[in-house]
Amino acid sequence: MKIYLIYAAAALAEIAGCFTFWAWLRLEKSALWLVPGMVALAAFAWLLTLVPSEVAGRAYAAYGGMYIVASLFWLWGVEGHSPDRWDFAGGAICLAGASLILFGPRA
Repeated sequence: MKIYLIYAAAALAEIAGCFTFWAWLRLEKSALWLVPGMVALAAFAWLLTLVPSEVAGRAYAAYGGMYIVASLFWLWGVEGHSPDRWDFAGGAICLAGASLILFGPRA
């Protein structure tokens, strides 16, 4: 369960950090938005190092599923657009894949 919390925090940090660049470039916000954005992106990278995995690539691959689901929550909660049934189905498939990557038996 702790791994999922780390991934959720990392996803929030990454999405928030990337959104600050979106806001600056696409929404014409001040370049000062980039300062907390860069802090958030650094926190994202640090959080991924807390995942108990022997190899970085596996930790990053499993994170991808959590990132997709977190992005759908961002779409809904921050941007005010409701995900549809295809978004929910795709997110569920991605979480299943992330769980296989994380917890699948290794030789």
